[in-house]
Amino acid sequence: MTPSAPPQGHDAVRKQVLVFRELPPDQLARLQAVHDVTVANPRKPEERAIFDAALAQAQGLIGSSFPVDAALLARAPQLEVVSSISVGVDNYALDVLQARRIVLCHTPGVLDETVADTVFALLMATSRRLVELSQRVREGQWTQNIGEDLFGSDVHGKTLGLLGFGRIGQAVARRAALGFGMPVIYHARRPVDLATHAPELQGKAIHTPLPALLAQSDFVVAMLPLSDSTRGMVNAELFAAMKPGAIFINGGRGATVVEQDLLHALDHGPLRAAGLDVFAIEPLPPASPLRTHPRVTPLPHIGSATHDTRHAMAALATTNLLQALAGESPAAVYNPAQA
Repeated sequence: MTPSAPPQGHDAVRKQVLVFRELPPDQLARLQAVHDVTVANPRKPEERAIFDAALAQAQGLIGSSFPVDAALLARAPQLEVVSSISVGVDNYALDVLQARRIVLCHTPGVLDETVADTVFALLMATSRRLVELSQRVREGQWTQNIGEDLFGSDVHGKTLGLLGFGRIGQAVARRAALGFGMPVIYHARRPVDLATHAPELQGKAIHTPLPALLAQSDFVVAMLPLSDSTRGMVNAELFAAMKPGAIFINGGRGATVVEQDLLHALDHGPLRAAGLDVFAIEPLPPASPLRTHPRVTPLPHIGSATHDTRHAMAALATTNLLQALAGESPAAVYNPAQA
């Protein structure tokens, strides 16, 4: 994506921008060339006072992974735009932003393939028990050929069921169907027009009623956004309907899953294992049973955590902010109708 050029001439208006999560130096320089910028991370006690003072004058916010709730927005009377370095927007008070006509931008598209890589890697690691078996080698427990009690399960040819079929879900489906010969079924609010959006998946990914998907899938992968309708959606009822021996993967949002119900499904059936990159509370509390459960492969929310992708996200978020503050249409305005 081509960065927005800074406004030129004496008519350019410098505005107040508050960066609440560190940006790469080149993207920070883009902002500083056009606007007056304060960098203050409110998670750091030594920077909180700076953040609070800048918030009162801020016309643009850019950052991620910090609650921009109604109370915070009430302390930002000049705010025109919030640019989130993320796809998900569950940290933002959407009703307040809409009521005040504050533009909310995010970063879809640039992380799709990277997150799909992570999700499929988690699926494979969980099914083949890679983390568990690697640890046995590290601990000196590999003293003879492993027995059947440590065997994993195949991935190729097994049925993949996707809960949610947006851009990332489709990217996961491509890996499964085209790379591993897996039948792919998905459940979404409405069928996706594959001829338009994913022609390579025509005939290979089938929109399926939820009960049938749960009963047929060897792997159930949740790629759900967090909303009122999806919060706690993956609960005891859904787990009980899954195929005996199924593996559950969550690469969407942690709060879409009732974690106690997941633990029950692992301990009492039908689940064989789970791979989780997201949790209801992050970082995962030390006391959480998910941290040490022998059949859970947990990751620290690393879906998009590569140098290349995180830089691309920061670049898009910076472009969004510059365009919005210049009175232009940002490249990626959050659209709740597409969530």
